Amino acid sequence: MTAHSTSSAATRPTSLLVWGCLLAVYLVWGSTYFVIKVAIGSMPPVGMLGLRFLLAGAVLYGVLRLRGVASPSPQGWRWSAVIGVLLLLGGTGLVALAERQASSSVAAMMLAVSPLFAALFGRIWGEKTGGREWLGIGLGLVGLALLNLSELHATPLAAALLVMAPLCWTFGSQWSRHLPMPSGLMNSAAQMLTGGAVMLLLSALMGERWQVPSAASAWSFVYLIVFGSLLAYSAYTYLVLHTRPALATSYAYVNPLVAVLLGVGLGGEHLRPLGWLALAIIVGGVGLMTWPRRRPAPEALDAA
Repeated sequence: MTAHSTSSAATRPTSLLVWGCLLAVYLVWGSTYFVIKVAIGSMPPVGMLGLRFLLAGAVLYGVLRLRGVASPSPQGWRWSAVIGVLLLLGGTGLVALAERQASSSVAAMMLAVSPLFAALFGRIWGEKTGGREWLGIGLGLVGLALLNLSELHATPLAAALLVMAPLCWTFGSQWSRHLPMPSGLMNSAAQMLTGGAVMLLLSALMGERWQVPSAASAWSFVYLIVFGSLLAYSAYTYLVLHTRPALATSYAYVNPLVAVLLGVGLGGEHLRPLGWLALAIIVGGVGLMTWPRRRPAPEALDAA
C-alpha cells in the first residue's frame, strides 16, 4: 500500500496530524524502554507483551466495531497476523528479552539503526530516499557509534537481539505498505490482536511463569497498554502508511534521547560527555530527515 498522491486534499495527511503522530511515537515510545524494564521486573517478558497487545487490540477492536467499522476480511486477518508477529514479537518482543541483560538506554540506542534498515528495505519496493535523508541517517549512525563506544553495556546475546529487533520491525513495516491490510485503526487492532495471541502462545511454550506483579510492574503494564499500544502504535501505523520510510522511523533517533533522560532522571543511570555529544548528533540527524522536501505545506510531509 502506498501513500495517497492523486486523491483530493481531504485524503492527504495533514501536517498537524503527521506531527501529532510523530510526537506520540517520539515521546511515548522513548519512555517505553524504561517502562518495559520496570514491567519485566516481576512479569515474564514475552507473556507480558503478549497480554499487553491482546488487551489493547481487544479494546480498540471493540470500540471500532461499536462505531460500525467492518471487521477485517479473512485475508486481512492473515496478513495482520504476519505483520503483527514481525513487529510485535520480532521487534518489541526481542527488545524485552534483551532488556533482561541490557539497560533500557542501551536498548533504545541500538534501535537507532531502524531508519537505515527502513531505507534499505524501502528500495526493494522502489521507494527512494533523498540525499538529505541519507545524510541524516549517516549522522544518526555516527551518533549511535559514539553512544556504543561510551555507553554500551550489554551481553553478546542481548546485543544480537537488539540488532535482530529493528530488522524484523522495519522489514514488517515496509512490507505492510504493499499488502492488503485492514484500513485505518482496524489495521492496528488486528495486528495487536493476532500478534498478542501468538506471543501468549509462545510464552506458554517457553514455560514462562507468572506471579503476582509488584505495584510498579502493574502500573507500567497499564501505561504500556494505554499509551504504548493504543496511542503510539496506532500513530505509528498511520505514519507507515502515509509518510516516507525515513520519516516514519525517525522515532528511533529521538527515542534514545528520551530513554536516556528517563534513565538518568528516574533509573539512576549516568551518561558521560561523549554520550551527550552523541545524542546531540542524533537529534541533528533527525532534523535533516524530518525537514520538508518542499516548501512548508500540508503536502510537504506526504510520501514521495
